[in-house]
Amino acid sequence: MNEHRARRILLVDDDASLLVVLAEQLRDDGFEVATARDGQEALRRLDAGWPDLILLDLMMPKIDGLALARQIKSEADLPIIVLSAIDTADSKARLLDEVAEDYVSKPYHYPELRARIQRVLARLGDRIPHQSLVLGPNLTLDLHRRAATVSGKEVQLTPTESRLLMTLAASLGDIVATETLLSRGWAETEEAEPSYVWVSMRRLRQKIEVDPDRPIHLLTVRGVGYRLVAVREDPSCVDASRAGG
Repeated sequence: MNEHRARRILLVDDDASLLVVLAEQLRDDGFEVATARDGQEALRRLDAGWPDLILLDLMMPKIDGLALARQIKSEADLPIIVLSAIDTADSKARLLDEVAEDYVSKPYHYPELRARIQRVLARLGDRIPHQSLVLGPNLTLDLHRRAATVSGKEVQLTPTESRLLMTLAASLGDIVATETLLSRGWAETEEAEPSYVWVSMRRLRQKIEVDPDRPIHLLTVRGVGYRLVAVREDPSCVDASRAGG
């Protein structure tokens, strides 16, 4: 990505006054901003071109924010920050796991929102591979679509799973510390624990490994972290003893 190009943001909210004020604030900070007042208008905007990030309200007419986010994520893994007056822990947790990279409660404090936008773009903007990553005869990752192809069958990945795989793919073959994965996967979650990573890695193995009990791509380095490994030979010839837990 050309680092000199203004990052494009699509702002989706049915509050006209918020659209005007927030769009002006973002433009003053150098972003290119498009706006939409409902889900249908947002989809028309997306037909004309993909932004780098979407700021999305949940409570909207015609298509609610969650349904819109799910539709967007089914087509491309665009970063989404939810900007909503719904401020419950359960809602935040569900959205962060399913469709959103971050969640900001209304009324928002613009400097904080700007910082979160910049963190999401820095974390994801240039790291999402726009081509397939072939890791072996039975595994191809398409992280720009939040999907993997395992033995010819496509499986969908959650945003958290995609973030973890992006982090591992950026250091393909090398060890990535559990603490690093925790910071990438749950950057805005207070009191996040290493067990979040352990559970997510077990779930990822169920999705991307032909034999989750004998992994050959997503390997544990006990007491340190994990490695994502490309395997070129027939998986049946790989010594699974080096796979770890």
